[in-house]
Amino acid sequence: MAAIETLEIISPGIMTSVQDLGRYGYGRFGVAPSGALDSFALRIANLLVGNSEDQACLETMLLGPGIKVLTDVVIAVTGGNLQPSRNKQPIEMWRSHAFKKDDILSFGNTVNGFRAYIAVAGGIGVPRVMGSRSTNLPSVLGGHHGRTLKKEDILACNEPRGPMSDTGRVFNPDWIPQYSDKWKLRVVPGPQDDHFPDGSWDTFFDGTYTMSQDSDRTGIRLEGPEIRCKPDVEASIVSEGVIAGSIQIPGDGRPIIILGETVTGGYRKIATVISADLPLLGQIKPGDGIQFEALSLDEAHLALQEMEERINNFKRKIN
Repeated sequence: MAAIETLEIISPGIMTSVQDLGRYGYGRFGVAPSGALDSFALRIANLLVGNSEDQACLETMLLGPGIKVLTDVVIAVTGGNLQPSRNKQPIEMWRSHAFKKDDILSFGNTVNGFRAYIAVAGGIGVPRVMGSRSTNLPSVLGGHHGRTLKKEDILACNEPRGPMSDTGRVFNPDWIPQYSDKWKLRVVPGPQDDHFPDGSWDTFFDGTYTMSQDSDRTGIRLEGPEIRCKPDVEASIVSEGVIAGSIQIPGDGRPIIILGETVTGGYRKIATVISADLPLLGQIKPGDGIQFEALSLDEAHLALQEMEERINNFKRKIN
């Protein structure tokens, strides 16, 4: 089926790009997963408009884009509250809405969170690269010409109208994550947790960190108490594969939380953010406070099961 021109970018906002759930299996070739930093918000946005969970959406941050709708379409906005509006009238987040041709989707100031996700019925119709439509910005790969969106870009979708039954869908408010400026991230130790003395562990869990302005989609750099490894170990380790959520300790002792735009690292990892909390990493903004809480593997598995059950419950409801 031919794609239909659906969206015209009037103003690009900040770092607005096409993202899905990422490309996996290419790390050995140096290709990072990329994908939505808040995968939970993207999955729910897609379900709200009748898409499969892995369809491509728009990810934007802080100041959202201005978008002209070129054909009748079903749209949902999730994630951080950037105050979305249709024709300057506020619309409810975490809910699907029917947009008419020539309607304008715009955004205001950030209320909470950092990144919002815009889903369109039919998904954003850009070519798949290595199985994914996600934009890998450092490699200029995937998405819309491998870059962030620009004014006058045109995006097409398949079946943008969507069934009328997909309008008015609402995600359970009790299941919407709470975005704050003070975060508690749950972690499991390792994989090099034995390279750090007890005093460093106390510092890591008792201290409060803030997200640095130097952060990007590669990783969240933290400012705060320094973490020191044992004196009898080398400053660096042999580079190895890393996953999103790995917390590296570089030579200056300031933790870095790895995100989705890198595949290897040569610093030891004191801990790893649990899978259930990975979507929160996309909503932390510069200056926010961050503390860490240790969990067992069993507790981490249970937290992931609880998150997935919320998504499955919503899927059962709409089906």
